[in-house]
Amino acid sequence: MKNLESLDLTQILLEVDAAGIATVTLNREAKRNALDTRTVEELVNLFSTIPRAGVRAVVLRGEGAHFCAGLDLVEHFKEDRSPAEFMHLCLRWHEAFNKMEYGGVPIIAALKGAVVGGGLELASSAHIRVADRTTYFALPEGQRGLFTGGGATIRVADLVGKARMIDMMLTGRVYQGEEAMAVGLCQYLVDDSEAKAMEIARAAAAHPPLTNFAICSAISHMQNMSALDAAYAEAVVAGIVNTQPDARGRLEAFANKTAARVRPK
Repeated sequence: MKNLESLDLTQILLEVDAAGIATVTLNREAKRNALDTRTVEELVNLFSTIPRAGVRAVVLRGEGAHFCAGLDLVEHFKEDRSPAEFMHLCLRWHEAFNKMEYGGVPIIAALKGAVVGGGLELASSAHIRVADRTTYFALPEGQRGLFTGGGATIRVADLVGKARMIDMMLTGRVYQGEEAMAVGLCQYLVDDSEAKAMEIARAAAAHPPLTNFAICSAISHMQNMSALDAAYAEAVVAGIVNTQPDARGRLEAFANKTAARVRPK
């Protein structure tokens, strides 16, 4: 974890336990963990380093009552950016979120309170989203006179569909609870999202790292390919992952009927 210790993090808190599970905390509670320029740069640096630092899974959370309220609109107003300046800022958001989605380390987002605008773009970059009963999802860009710039047109539209995303932006529609889970904004709805996210992270961390790398990077890459190219890539990845030495003991346990059975609860 030496590389992680050398990072200069002021807007993000980082803890890594003995099992290699990192808890990454957005630490701007007074701003509902809104993403300013500094936080985005810290996300880029952090998620560039995590895959090479022995981290086996990540729980992503926000300090206080909210996960993330999106772009820091006060900073944006005060900076009065030019179109080119804001374009380059958006590209840094994309850099951070691509590092998350394609980095190969499972990221479980523990959601609560506001998951709004850029906060939803951040959450959609995680591999699993766990919401609690306070969580609400929205894309209020329309009423602010803005447009998404951190990948919502890619990831949020992929989760909920184009029509629902347009509706959210035009009308300010807010999703919560069972409805939010039904449309795909989260995979779990629980009373304690952080406890559940940690439970999932511990289960994921028990897998061979190469298997997790394939699950948490290859699938996203293959979604960007033609069906023919994706089939070829899947075969190549399966050839590497399914013959790895770390899998032999697990396969032997299955062959000997000592492995855990897959059964509904």
